[in-house]
Amino acid sequence: MLNLEHTINSGQVFLWERYGSKWYGIHGDDVLLVDQSNPEIVVSYSGEKYDLFRQSDNFNKVIREIAKDAIIKEATKRFAGMRLLRQDPFQCYISFIVSANSNIQNIRLSLYKLAKKFGKKVRFDGKEFFLFPDAKKISSASISGISSCGLGYRAKYVHAASEAVRSGAIDLELLKKSDYHTARDELCKIDGIGNKVADCIMLFSLEKTDAFPLDRWMLRALHNYYPGRFTVDNKSLTERRYHILHDELREYFGTYAGYCQQFLFKMIRDSNQKRW
Repeated sequence: MLNLEHTINSGQVFLWERYGSKWYGIHGDDVLLVDQSNPEIVVSYSGEKYDLFRQSDNFNKVIREIAKDAIIKEATKRFAGMRLLRQDPFQCYISFIVSANSNIQNIRLSLYKLAKKFGKKVRFDGKEFFLFPDAKKISSASISGISSCGLGYRAKYVHAASEAVRSGAIDLELLKKSDYHTARDELCKIDGIGNKVADCIMLFSLEKTDAFPLDRWMLRALHNYYPGRFTVDNKSLTERRYHILHDELREYFGTYAGYCQQFLFKMIRDSNQKRW
């Protein structure tokens, strides 16, 4: 059964709140409601239908394919029901630019302030929400106005990234159809997007289930759980080393490498008893 706690609190998404058994999340210009008692049903403010939890991936098949070693088998059992989320691409794109060198609490607060300042206010299921502003709205704002949302130096990156989408320099829908390397290279042209942020955007919103975001937590997981198998050491993860390691991981874990990344990420964070 789909586990909302594991899924939403796994570093994928930020603008979600829990009230009892119900979870509410901002999904671009929409609000979604999911109840743990029946998590397969996603109710939206707009009435639109979304495959938020990627049921079209056939989760049971995915688990059979990725559970190729004892480590992943253990992770899938410990965090049974955790899924990848199919997010709104623009919101995901901006969210992970904001996430650079920050922590979950600050990311959530900054994104909430951004939505409150520039997004539309709506009422849904008796509660008030602010929708995520679109590229036109953010790009037309001043950098100081964006910075006031707690973004600091990231404000100029968020502004430029929004302008790139508004102008068509970045076409997120087209990148969904592109191959992994093309999408990565296009995203990395944007200031504020490096390899890790690009991989997060691709994995969580651009249909690249083979993307494998690498940060200090993942390097620790690979060092702890796969000693000697992958090219991991204490040296800094340069762009070249990132690409070499990423290619090794994609080759080993396959089409659904991104699912493996999420299970390993959740397991290493849980083992360190860090609070989201």
